[in-house]
Amino acid sequence: MGKVRARGFSVSIDGFGAGPDQSLEHPLGKGGPELMRWFFPTRAFRSMIGQEGGTDDRFADTGMNGFGAFILGRNMFGPAGDDWGGPDWKGWWGDNPPYHAPTFILTHHARAPIVMEGGTTFHFVTGGIEAALDQARATAGDLDVKIGGGVSTVRQYLLAGAIDELHLAVSPVVLGRGEHLFAGIDLLSLGYRVAETVPTELATHIVLTR
Repeated sequence: MGKVRARGFSVSIDGFGAGPDQSLEHPLGKGGPELMRWFFPTRAFRSMIGQEGGTDDRFADTGMNGFGAFILGRNMFGPAGDDWGGPDWKGWWGDNPPYHAPTFILTHHARAPIVMEGGTTFHFVTGGIEAALDQARATAGDLDVKIGGGVSTVRQYLLAGAIDELHLAVSPVVLGRGEHLFAGIDLLSLGYRVAETVPTELATHIVLTR
């Protein structure tokens, strides 16, 4: 069985993983895109949006590759609200999402699976984080499962002790408000330690393991 990893998760220096007022116009909340400035110039991101070129970045490369399944929170699939962004909404990424593997969406609103191009199938799980992880592990086999966000989803899996490795990209940005990743979470008591720290111009990469 593979490991459960949260990789490439960007946070501000004051601990926010998304800005306030998330919406269709502001998927990451107001100011949220500033957290991703380290990722946007990379070859990995540019290939995700159908563009060539970009910088080489090992943290960006490992953020999406080698996973047998993904788990995402509800808002990582569509904008906040119960209408899924409208009757034709199939996610933020268009017809060919970058996951290329079965992707399990945590939600309270049931929906039939959606088969996309490139190997991605969105499955909507209403049974909670344990049910989603059981399904993802069964699907992934020997490959790893990625907890892809957002903040609430990562927090739930951290508190459940289910994440084996957490890679944070700490961006030199102050958001002040939004969704705080670690509020009320004692990482030390949960068994996490810092395994690697790599400073770069646009982010400091920190890998936590347990």
